[in-house]
Amino acid sequence: MRIFNKNLRLQDMTVMYFTALAALMVILVASYQAPNSAVEVPNLQKNPSGSLPPLPMPFRVPLDPRGELQLAWNISYAKQEIYMELKAAELRHGLVLGMSDRGELTNADLVVLWDSGTKSFFGDAWSDGNGRVSLDSQQDYELIEARRKSGGFYLLFKRPFSTCDPRDYLIEDGTVHVIYGFLDRPLTSLDQLNLSQIHTGIQRVLMLRPDTPSPSLPPDVQTLDVVAPKVTIPSQETTYWCFIHKLPENMPKNHIVMYESVITPGNEAIVHHIEVFECDPDTREVPRYSGSCDDKMKPGKLDLCRHVLAAWAMGAEAFYYPADAGLAMGGPTSSRFLRLEVHYHNPLLISGRLDSSGIRLHYTPSLRRYDAGIMELGLVYTPIMAIPPKQHSFYLSGYCTSKCTKTALPPRGIFVFASQLHTHLAGRAVRTVLVRGDKEIELVQEDQHFSTHYQTIRVLRNMVNVLPGDVLVTKCTFNTEDRSKPTVGGFGIMEEMCVNYIHYYPRTQLELCKSHVDPGYLQKYFNFINRFHGNEQCVCGEPGVTEQYSQIQWDPFSTEVLDSLYNTAPISMHCNQSTAHLFPGEWEKQPLPAVTSILHRAPYPCERGVNFSSNEIRII
Repeated sequence: MRIFNKNLRLQDMTVMYFTALAALMVILVASYQAPNSAVEVPNLQKNPSGSLPPLPMPFRVPLDPRGELQLAWNISYAKQEIYMELKAAELRHGLVLGMSDRGELTNADLVVLWDSGTKSFFGDAWSDGNGRVSLDSQQDYELIEARRKSGGFYLLFKRPFSTCDPRDYLIEDGTVHVIYGFLDRPLTSLDQLNLSQIHTGIQRVLMLRPDTPSPSLPPDVQTLDVVAPKVTIPSQETTYWCFIHKLPENMPKNHIVMYESVITPGNEAIVHHIEVFECDPDTREVPRYSGSCDDKMKPGKLDLCRHVLAAWAMGAEAFYYPADAGLAMGGPTSSRFLRLEVHYHNPLLISGRLDSSGIRLHYTPSLRRYDAGIMELGLVYTPIMAIPPKQHSFYLSGYCTSKCTKTALPPRGIFVFASQLHTHLAGRAVRTVLVRGDKEIELVQEDQHFSTHYQTIRVLRNMVNVLPGDVLVTKCTFNTEDRSKPTVGGFGIMEEMCVNYIHYYPRTQLELCKSHVDPGYLQKYFNFINRFHGNEQCVCGEPGVTEQYSQIQWDPFSTEVLDSLYNTAPISMHCNQSTAHLFPGEWEKQPLPAVTSILHRAPYPCERGVNFSSNEIRII
């Protein structure tokens, strides 16, 4: 094939060259100035296509440490959409808001507002493995409004929970890691943006909330503030502050029916989460203390204050108990001492800031029909359960067996209305399911993006009725890729836990329903693995379990055999009463509960090929 004609004149070639070059420049300029899949935002005023009236935004959280960027949102379960509003005290050249698995800047689902120097654009985007940003070919974020108002700039938009776009984040129950960023210069093309080169941050929120209205409080309700005593927030990034609060002398039994956070004005972006623990009722005196929870000189009795009474994390609303139940406080069987723990997140190292944040308990002397209770599910705090090093995903499961629920629960069972998931730093996901007749029948709580830095009590969308003979399985996913040694179970922050504190009524004597692998079978594992690797010296029964784990030569075979052991060997059950004594019965060498049918998430409409046609939505 002849490409060039030998009779083609130089003038013709020159004209063709410049014509092609001009066409190319037109295409490039057009693509830079007005991306086909982005929405132009004229003069940062209301988008002409946005016809919705102002929407209520009941959920909100500050994103940056100074509180200059705030996120508010609302949920439509009818249409499975989420409405988001960004408020910026100052808009420079644009904003980035995104979601990723654990807050990474790479492989993130983004919505971007940017200006080219002359025009502003809004678009659905994504970042690649290096943080480079590109517009998404499927635009799932819909701009509703962008305008300046008193107090700053407001950007209102929406998107479905699930878009069925592989580049988009699936919004589901549990923690959502939100990333944000500020643009400090114009962009002629969004392809010029790399998230690693701009100021960014991360915030964790619980986006999907139950859509039930808040119940009214009784007329005789009283309040008790458990707050920090004018603490000077340390100028360091992370501080856990502990304070011992003493209840009034001879306080009679009351029911806590609601609690909420009390945040010192101006510190909303620094107070990260708060917990209140009840101390051991058998401990007659707990020393007064106000200081770092990590201080080695703090009183040892603070470690006896572990019973969760209330928990709040940034962005959480007030917590209400069901109409028929309340959490007992006061009376002869309760402790007179509470431990307040406040987590300050101060990455800007702000100094001299005073704080008196804490929890406000709303309680009533008019006792409700049922006492609410808190029960621990999952794994016992013991080094018997461990995670090998260098694991991307390693699973551990703890069981509350049918034998224990038959022994300890009343005939009508209990009703679980809330739960608090808990692991330490290696935890990545937690899931508790109800098993009846060897089939998973109901999900109690799940967080596939769990973070130990964001733990709060979460109200279940539907209460779960646990009957005698049911099984509760709590499964945790751990990541130890950054660790060279095995991670054993225990109380230390570099050790691990796998726990779900379920809140339920009516209260029973069952306080702890947890398990661990049978110690005898674990010793057989140590003996077998050491012989397999040529270590003929028997260490069984000599050093402690933690040391035996550390002596293992960790390779894929050792890891697979340990995983198999955890999933097949008998277990030791801790079916404990509130006195910390076991219920009567045989609890050693118990068979693993059989589970033959697994629950699966119901598909979203786009996954079924079904579209919503109704224009009616329910805003909560």
